[in-house]
Amino acid sequence: MNLLAESTLMTGTLGWQDVMIVVVSLTVLLGIAFWSGRKEHDTRDFFLGGRQVPMLVAALSLVATEVSAVTITNTPGTGATEDLRYLQFFIGSAASKVFVAFLFLPVFYKHDCTSIYEFLRHRFGQPSQVGGSAFFFVTRLLASGVRLLAACGAIALITGWGLWSTLALFTAASILFIGFGGIKAVVWTGAYQAVVFLGAGAAVLGWLWRQIPGGLGEVFSVAGQAGRLRLLDFGSSLSTPTNFWAGVANAFFIGLVMFGADQEMVQRLLTVRTRRASQRAILSSIAVALPVTVIYLLIGTLLFVFLSRVEPGPFVLKAKEVFPHAVRTYLPVGLRGLVLAAILLASIDSPLASLSSSFVMDLYKPLIAPRASPRRLLWVGRAGVVGAAGLLVLIAWACNGAGNLLWLAFQIVSITGGSLLGVFLVGLLTRRGSNAANLVAMIVNTLAMAVLLAMTQKGPAGLKVLLGVSDAPAPAGEQPLLVLGWTWVVVIGTLVTFGLAWGLSFLWPARTQSFPQASITTSATKPTSPRL
Repeated sequence: MNLLAESTLMTGTLGWQDVMIVVVSLTVLLGIAFWSGRKEHDTRDFFLGGRQVPMLVAALSLVATEVSAVTITNTPGTGATEDLRYLQFFIGSAASKVFVAFLFLPVFYKHDCTSIYEFLRHRFGQPSQVGGSAFFFVTRLLASGVRLLAACGAIALITGWGLWSTLALFTAASILFIGFGGIKAVVWTGAYQAVVFLGAGAAVLGWLWRQIPGGLGEVFSVAGQAGRLRLLDFGSSLSTPTNFWAGVANAFFIGLVMFGADQEMVQRLLTVRTRRASQRAILSSIAVALPVTVIYLLIGTLLFVFLSRVEPGPFVLKAKEVFPHAVRTYLPVGLRGLVLAAILLASIDSPLASLSSSFVMDLYKPLIAPRASPRRLLWVGRAGVVGAAGLLVLIAWACNGAGNLLWLAFQIVSITGGSLLGVFLVGLLTRRGSNAANLVAMIVNTLAMAVLLAMTQKGPAGLKVLLGVSDAPAPAGEQPLLVLGWTWVVVIGTLVTFGLAWGLSFLWPARTQSFPQASITTSATKPTSPRL
């Protein structure tokens, strides 16, 4: 039956089949979490899973975290309201994973890191470790707050629940299974989530294809005329944030930040037994992430064609509203439940384990309780899960009302991510660096990139409003102070931090240095820990 002709009969209510699919999906999730998370004895179990996680499971979990609720709910909206140029970002992201596999992962295993910021302690000293962890906290809390908002906002639109109650419910679920099972629960459930994401996306794509009379010809006609099929943009303008050069450069540096300098991502890669297995996991994730990205972007293209037929008139939906609106209004019973289950699972997948591990290993243990027992650290880690969850809810609530959450998440990482990455690269690629130089470079760069990003989006009046020095609204159509696409911010920020940290180390040389330079060899040297 062609549901296009009967779209006005959709009520948007959940059928019992939808409810059952959601209940079964969440039951399986919690079952996997409690099965995999049993027998947590110390921080090695809680934060690294005893390094016994299979390679394929780690790869799927990495994809689930990389995809997140922002991809599921906002990538279709980006495809429907813009075009396909987001795929250009995948090229840079894939290249960054190769770079991380052979530059970052060997040193993390060499020094048996639980938190990757322990590498900064080995290379520079404790102040760099604490500073790196603090920047991770800021970056990950803000970006993950946006991700949580994307998931819970979509759920609220589909189900009719209030946003605050949705945030509270699924944050509580995250605390329950992550606080109990630690990283093993996160990794194993992440693999399950990746499979659900693929299945739900493929099912929606197939259903949409059947609802469009004329098939491929109709899609090319309607979407092509509206510019929704544009894939590559080789324009040279620095003001276009989504042309090929800006997109690939941004994705490459963002990828280095996420997969090499972000505890949430790297923690999954450190749960496997050896460095070689970790490298295979991140490289394998490229083959899984590509179809997920393509599927959800094409869902947006087909949704544009579909909605153009069933809702004639100007396309006025925001990117974050397109997919939830279509799910609630048009998807049939059963398929609606499958999509809702995917979004629910994405909302429960959170950075709580990585935030907790960084807090315990980079802040609490070295600064507050260096002699704490493994059992005490385990309970502090669980308390950290609860504290981080509360902060995520507050950030998500504060970000409500933003436009395209996909781009917002990237912009957040662009401001602070370059500071982290620049210091890591100084440690990996040079023999220079010092704690004082690193901290000054990170702080100066973050402030500079925040101003730079604001200048690319606002004119003088808009900046005054942003800084709180004026209450007068900015005039309509005011041109930004700087004609530069925001996607260049993380590239510039990384180079600025690297240059400052390297240059300032001549003024403030390191007092001690644990080793001269991080090894970037790809040989099969065994990790220093006998347990590996």
